[in-house]
Amino acid sequence: MTTTHETTPAPEFEEDYEQEFDADATLPEEAPTRIPSSEGVEIGSRRGVRTATLDEKFNVFGALAAAAAFSTLLFGWIGPLTGAIGWIVVAFIAFIGFYMLLVSLRSDFQEVKDRVATVLMASAGVILFGALVFIVIYTLGRGAEALPHPNFFTETMELTGPLDPLTSGGILHAIVGTLIQISIALAITVPLGITTAVFLNEVGGRFARFVRTIADAMTALPSIVAGLFVYAAIIQLFTHQRSGFAAALAITVMMLPIVIRASDVVLRLVPQNLREASYALGTTRWRTVWHVVLPTARSGLVTAVILGTARGIGETSPVLLTSGITSVMNANPFEGPMISLPLQVFDFVRSPEPTMIARGFGTAAVLILLVLGLFVVARIIGGRGPGILSDRQRRAAQAESMRDLQRITVLEDRVAMGQYPTRAPLAAAPPAHPTPEDDSA
Repeated sequence: MTTTHETTPAPEFEEDYEQEFDADATLPEEAPTRIPSSEGVEIGSRRGVRTATLDEKFNVFGALAAAAAFSTLLFGWIGPLTGAIGWIVVAFIAFIGFYMLLVSLRSDFQEVKDRVATVLMASAGVILFGALVFIVIYTLGRGAEALPHPNFFTETMELTGPLDPLTSGGILHAIVGTLIQISIALAITVPLGITTAVFLNEVGGRFARFVRTIADAMTALPSIVAGLFVYAAIIQLFTHQRSGFAAALAITVMMLPIVIRASDVVLRLVPQNLREASYALGTTRWRTVWHVVLPTARSGLVTAVILGTARGIGETSPVLLTSGITSVMNANPFEGPMISLPLQVFDFVRSPEPTMIARGFGTAAVLILLVLGLFVVARIIGGRGPGILSDRQRRAAQAESMRDLQRITVLEDRVAMGQYPTRAPLAAAPPAHPTPEDDSA
């Protein structure tokens, strides 16, 4: 006979037990965390460098106002200094100095260093974002003269000269050439780059270390060298003419190391326990890679492809050596010159005519919009993280669950009606540990 032991809290601890698990009870305020030093002396509470209190906001805005006033006073009254760039540099240096002074009034030296480092990193982010916004706005502004004309997107430069107005000619041939070249480059780079990254992570060995070293070295390869390589190895030995396919091969040489290294880093971030769980279920290595590793790293792999595409779509010198310059439409990548958007920008802006320069900035604006469009498409394809389902996938999963439930229900009904034999109940297993009754027996 087996006895059942029920665990209940002792009467003297019932009040504490109920208070501990009471969801409505007010939790006491958490004590500040103390970090002990090596000598056993407390050195203070944990610093929250990401929080923005009222004092912190006052320090930031006060330092900004003081720096602007100091720079204006220095450039306007005291010294014979001019220039907007110099004013910005002096104001930023003064801002750091005033901010350090304000923070040091109420904080120790370590917190001053933390706050200043945080401000420097935030300033770097603001500068980079501001530079990107300035480039986009400046390019769109300079190309605003050519972009409103519909012929700019529907015509070529075959019958247009440097002195013709913006109502004549366009960049349709350059857009088509760019799309064809980058499509060929992606068709080669994506499977080869991701497969190489999988080999580096899942197989390894001496040869994998050698391949990783070569990929690291190729990331610093000058683009003109890639163009010369394709020109000597493909054009002079085989095709004997410049073509869009040769330009796509040169772009592939530039994109491949970027995709390999970025994909390698992303695949390293996949948790090892996911692979071990797949192996524990009896799955082979390559099925684990295809069904576990790659879906988990999908968003990161898409980012790697975006980085490679952004590198390849803006190349000019290798395309100049391998595809040539033309003003007519050529949709055949294996025969004849095929121009791209970066090369068309170069061809436009080297002309001294204002209309050609406006066409060049308009072409650059189209290139920027094309890259942004490809980025949005790539984010839509691979933006969801692992385990996040779309509405269509969620509905499909619910429908599959309903079908499984119906099959289980039908099977239970048939077993209850005696159509399927049931297994005999298993004999009760002996207890793992002897009970007091067994010892007394």
